[in-house]
Amino acid sequence: MVDLRDYFQSADWKSEKHMPVIDAPASVKKGEAFELRVAVGKEIPHPNKTEHHIRWIGVYFHPEGDKFPHEIGKAEFAAHGESTQGPDTSSVYTSPSVALSFKTDKSGIIFASSYCNIHGLWMNSMKVEVI
Repeated sequence: MVDLRDYFQSADWKSEKHMPVIDAPASVKKGEAFELRVAVGKEIPHPNKTEHHIRWIGVYFHPEGDKFPHEIGKAEFAAHGESTQGPDTSSVYTSPSVALSFKTDKSGIIFASSYCNIHGLWMNSMKVEVI
């Protein structure tokens, strides 16, 4: 049986343009909403061309003690310069970044995944402590 986890790649986001970078507080107040941002290409810009781009970013939260993570949100990026005139002829390009807000009563791990149409699946995570 093939395990999907084997296809997720990760690396140091400061040297890898495909990593989803999570910006969120390390600790949050119980039951209070907080904002997090996820971007691909934070230190090294990722190409955003018809032939090479980030297609989507997904964000999940796995509370301590829960069996499964919860999907917090997913953003799809559909404008990469393509048009009826051909590749990279449009003046419209999306930026692979997303801002989300949620609240939790439990500490846990935020997971962010992204998909590059050429280099596949990428994942990053960070722990959030509830105080």
